[in-house]
Amino acid sequence: MRKDLQKVLNWPLGSIVAQGCHATTAMIWKHRDDERVKSYTANLESMHKVTLETKNEASLLKMADNLKEKNIPYHLWIEQPENIPTCLATVPVMRSDLGDALKKCSLLR
Repeated sequence: MRKDLQKVLNWPLGSIVAQGCHATTAMIWKHRDDERVKSYTANLESMHKVTLETKNEASLLKMADNLKEKNIPYHLWIEQPENIPTCLATVPVMRSDLGDALKKCSLLR
């Protein structure tokens, strides 16, 4: 999630939360045949998510490039009609499998 949506662009919290929901829903649908997604959605009562922040659009796009290089499936949400990349969601993956793809990210606060 881009931190600047709140701090610089002054988006309301509800709009920012919606971006994460959009990205996650799109990722689950887009990768619904992936075994990791099937396993993750098999037990809806014990899902675990981590929301990380990235500084701005440039850092978000760099994160997408890093994931692509590591062959980690994701969905980059681009808010319309503004055409603004706001966040991305990966398939369910262990932190150890991410390597340094998200090394510059920290927990969203």
